[in-house]
Amino acid sequence: MGVRLVDSADPADLVGLADLVGSADLAGSADLVGLADLVGLAVRRNPKRAHLLVSAVLGKHVPTDPRLVYGAGLLLGDLVRARLRGADASYGGAYLADALLGVKAAAAGLRDSLREPCASVDAVVLGYAETATALGHSVADALGGAYYLHSTRRAVPGFIPYGGFEEEHSHATSHLLLPGDPTALDRDVPVVLVDDELSTGKTVLNTIEALHAARPHRRYVVAVLVDLRGEDDEARVCALARRLNTRIDIVALAHGRVELPEGILSAGRSLVEDLSTQVVREDAPGRFEVTRVDLEWPSGVPDGGRHGFLPVHRTRLEKDLPRMGDALAGPLSGAGRVLVLGFEELMYAPLRLAEALADLIPEVDVRYSTTTRSPVLAVDDPGYAIRTRLAFPSHDDPSDGPGERYAYNVDASFDRIVLVVDDIGDTEELSKGLLERLRALAPVLLATIPSYRSEP
Repeated sequence: MGVRLVDSADPADLVGLADLVGSADLAGSADLVGLADLVGLAVRRNPKRAHLLVSAVLGKHVPTDPRLVYGAGLLLGDLVRARLRGADASYGGAYLADALLGVKAAAAGLRDSLREPCASVDAVVLGYAETATALGHSVADALGGAYYLHSTRRAVPGFIPYGGFEEEHSHATSHLLLPGDPTALDRDVPVVLVDDELSTGKTVLNTIEALHAARPHRRYVVAVLVDLRGEDDEARVCALARRLNTRIDIVALAHGRVELPEGILSAGRSLVEDLSTQVVREDAPGRFEVTRVDLEWPSGVPDGGRHGFLPVHRTRLEKDLPRMGDALAGPLSGAGRVLVLGFEELMYAPLRLAEALADLIPEVDVRYSTTTRSPVLAVDDPGYAIRTRLAFPSHDDPSDGPGERYAYNVDASFDRIVLVVDDIGDTEELSKGLLERLRALAPVLLATIPSYRSEP
């Protein structure tokens, strides 16, 4: 793979990156789609893990058709439903394969084939912050009767954590569970844990241990886009199930492995340090307008699952999505390519808004992604998953202190950018930071959603 870094003095200096990423092997088994179809590889700026799997259906790092993102989540949820009910899953794999190939209408077909649950299933669904908050929410939607909660790295005054756990390889490791109604987690129903990937299983084991200590459950299901565990990792899951006297099932859209060369962690650190000293990039000043759009978010509907999300909330949101999509569609007249950009853990609401927008203006190429805490090396090369990076300061007064945040693959190819944040993140730091970066690229519509403040 030839690699070139924009603004680098000497592209030949990047031979190390080609060796590092090019030597990784993605091998998959026979699944709905192949592992290499679902993920690409990038280099992390993280001392604990050198590589990042960049999903083609998550909408986190790569702007993606929102109907593919939501449809993939519904498909994963359908696999969970089938496993819990001992039934066959709906046939959505062909739609998914075609959508990944860019076949026209395949993404909408995938979403539409799974939009209504085949049979309602009562469960507690937990999504992992920040990457899988919308994925977990989509799985809960597919089950129909599920209560949804995602972990959070935002401490909210007045809420006592139900539990917490550590994600050992993450850039930001601590997770909190802050349900508005803790009794929703105490019911004797299956618990479904949703993440984008399962590498060793340590995070889900930590979670299950913490949940089981608070309230034992007879069954857990772990749902992921890709399952990369080895035999030893699988044995640890079985051992925990025996020790806790419970059942743990794993479902995934694809299985496989990532083989990386020996010493990759130290090599990745050295490579990032070397390249970081070579590249100096000045952000252009903003020159396009920022226009605020009032969505009139439905009263009483949470902006996401930080404190819990019920099926009745989904029903009310579905009713209002076309109206809110109309509010966004008007100012986008004449656009050819539009990005709806979410904000860290706020992934589900922007996803559903982007999906509604794509349905309303089919002549426009609508894409969806979100900002993130994860530092990743950006390289402008067609074979590399992270082509560009916008860096900006945090803007929601994070409990762990201020820090740098990122938006990847967001560039001037978009005619309009719709930025969706919650009101806690709509700050002066947002105006001076991320908004300035975005309005250097295209006109920006800013839609602010009220952060849900249920009583603790």
